[in-house]
Amino acid sequence: MARGHPKKTSHKGAHKSPPKPSPKKPTKSAAQRLGPADLGWIPSRLRGLYREAYPRFSEEEMARRRHDIERIMEAAKIEHLLVCGASRNGTAVPWLTGWPVTAEAIGVLTPGLPISLLVQYYNHVPLARQIARAEVEWGGESTIRRTVEELARRGAKVGRVGVIGLMTYTQHDILAARYGRAIDLNAAYARLRLVKSAEEIEWLKLGAAMSDHAMEALRDEIKAGLTEHDLVDAIERAYVPWGGSNLIHFVGATSMAEPDIACPRQFPSGRRIAKGDIVMAEISAQFWEYPGQVLRSFSVGVDPPPLYKKLHKAADAALQAILGVLKPGATAQEVIEAAGVIEEQGFTTLDDLVHGFGGGYLPPVLGSKSRPAGPVPDFRFGPGMTVVVQPNVVTRDGNAGVQTGELVLITEKGVDRLHQAPKGFIRI
Repeated sequence: MARGHPKKTSHKGAHKSPPKPSPKKPTKSAAQRLGPADLGWIPSRLRGLYREAYPRFSEEEMARRRHDIERIMEAAKIEHLLVCGASRNGTAVPWLTGWPVTAEAIGVLTPGLPISLLVQYYNHVPLARQIARAEVEWGGESTIRRTVEELARRGAKVGRVGVIGLMTYTQHDILAARYGRAIDLNAAYARLRLVKSAEEIEWLKLGAAMSDHAMEALRDEIKAGLTEHDLVDAIERAYVPWGGSNLIHFVGATSMAEPDIACPRQFPSGRRIAKGDIVMAEISAQFWEYPGQVLRSFSVGVDPPPLYKKLHKAADAALQAILGVLKPGATAQEVIEAAGVIEEQGFTTLDDLVHGFGGGYLPPVLGSKSRPAGPVPDFRFGPGMTVVVQPNVVTRDGNAGVQTGELVLITEKGVDRLHQAPKGFIRI
């Protein structure tokens, strides 16, 4: 832990833009790879972000977010809002302040006043003051008790406090003892995050590009004898030099002759890759809370056998059918109906068919006809929404399956790809 009271600091650093990484040359440092010629994949507006110590959205973008939040506060008759995060979770904290949650953070938002951000741990405060657009203080021995004190300083009243994010029973009991039951704004916040701004879409493009390069690095690394841990190592090396970080990198390998898994493992195993395997992957590399998501399948050393060809053909057909109906005004039911080719071919799904993404795992979360994710919601898609289309087609016994799909942007005319990773069932 740091000693002494953390002081507010101002630091402006400059980094030359890091280039496309080479998973075949892991010992070459990012500094050695610098060069403007390697920036072609980065959207031009975002290249300047690499010249700052930490990237930032514009003041106009941050003001828009606060305006939208205050609008839903007003509708709910809330005068003060707590945005909560812990253990690197809680999307509202970075969305409203720019601070990615580390151990714990609670922001107090009151219309007309600066956001007060209470951060744990003590030694995290200096960096939070450098990054966050908020008045940052240490949360003290108990962040929620310090939050209650801040609410009192702001003149909060019983029944006028709302919450976005997760709270423990203890935290809510402490808050409720002073201000009554908190008003839950999580659903309203999720609806707010469905439509992305132009700046957010550009950052998502960067997360998508990092995810694509990670998938390409995986493809280049796959060989008999390596473990799934080796493959994950190659994945992370593809985006870490650019300031990217892992949201998920699910990888799974199994024999296509005697399969025992139908989707990637959430945690890699020590199983070694062998000729005749399928390697499936779902990768989301993120650039400061803005991820892509790309799903692909690879066959090792052989052409896929007939069952796997049929599985992937059904997955491709479902993917194209879904993309064909995704446009403003399309309903959740229409999307599910479009994927009916999966059942027509005698298969089902294991994962969700479609889900909103970017700012969390967002509505609508849709399963297939044969594996519903719950009641079909009364939901219509609109422009500016970003969704993952991922028909994980599997055999009905759940033993064999394939991965395909990616994050897309819904526009006024239909769908735009955010990813560029090659499609198809690729033989290694």
